[in-house]
Amino acid sequence: MISAITPDRILQTGLAFWSSKTLLTAVEMELFTELAKHPGDLANVQGRMGLHPRAARDFLDALVALGFLQRQEGIYSNSPETDLFLDKAKPSYIGGILAMANHRLFRYWGDLTTAVRTGEPQNESKGGHDPFTALYADPAKLREFLRAMSGVSRGANMAIAKKVPWSGYRTCADIGTAQGDLVTQITLANPHLAGIGFDLPEVGPVFEEYITANGLTERVSFIGGSFFTDELPSADVLLFGHILHDWDLDTKLMLLRKAHAALPPGGAVVVYDSLIDDDRKENAFGLLMSLNMLIETPGGFDYTGADCVGWMQQAGFKDCRVEHLVGPDSMVVGIK
Repeated sequence: MISAITPDRILQTGLAFWSSKTLLTAVEMELFTELAKHPGDLANVQGRMGLHPRAARDFLDALVALGFLQRQEGIYSNSPETDLFLDKAKPSYIGGILAMANHRLFRYWGDLTTAVRTGEPQNESKGGHDPFTALYADPAKLREFLRAMSGVSRGANMAIAKKVPWSGYRTCADIGTAQGDLVTQITLANPHLAGIGFDLPEVGPVFEEYITANGLTERVSFIGGSFFTDELPSADVLLFGHILHDWDLDTKLMLLRKAHAALPPGGAVVVYDSLIDDDRKENAFGLLMSLNMLIETPGGFDYTGADCVGWMQQAGFKDCRVEHLVGPDSMVVGIK
């Protein structure tokens, strides 16, 4: 009897870097942005994008086969997904995280074997350096990183802007705000709210540029500081978006305790990450993100909703709940 078991999934996963790098290269070349302006045939796209004749047809047709481009009667154009999410001219663009994956993470993940054997990060922080100090010291890398955080977080940010009962609050503060997309989406959707972005001072100019571009300078402001050495801003709701997973358990608990101290009675803390399912069997993205924290940080790790509820309760929060946002992201809400 011939076995129905095949090696297909093993081979597809083991060689997934082929398709990953093909997509990342297209993002780097801004192919999808260019095709959003003007679809074209092989010769046209080859010339506009500076592709070598040996590579052009296979490169473009590989993107067709992967579902990222369409080809009809010889004309290449974006798929609906790439047209919406990978055209830099659209506010829905999420390519920042892919650009960072291409420039930084792709090569660092090549050292995953070392990471899982040593427990040590494999990025710019090798040798004991603070990974964020190294990142924030380079303005170009910092800007790329901040844009990447907006791209990977936008769907969840927009969901939080709708799912939290904002009518009962007047102010919010985004802790570790990066470019500021979380507080931007919340205040755009809730005109009665005033918002604060809190991050290291180096982030200020990028944050303020983003807030200005979204017409929110009257309602959203920036406070520079470190959540290690400074008190957190006072607001009705404090938010930690893709922040808690950067740190070890002691730091996670410290941040939640600081949030509890800064909030008024009845105030809320909102934490979101790619929460691992409680059985640790289904949310592969959350588990892989935790491995990414192994690559990127000295002690960071992702966690389950039950883990976070327990930490919030240790910090003094009550009425804690877990709610799915979008894709792999979920939020945990606690009330003081």
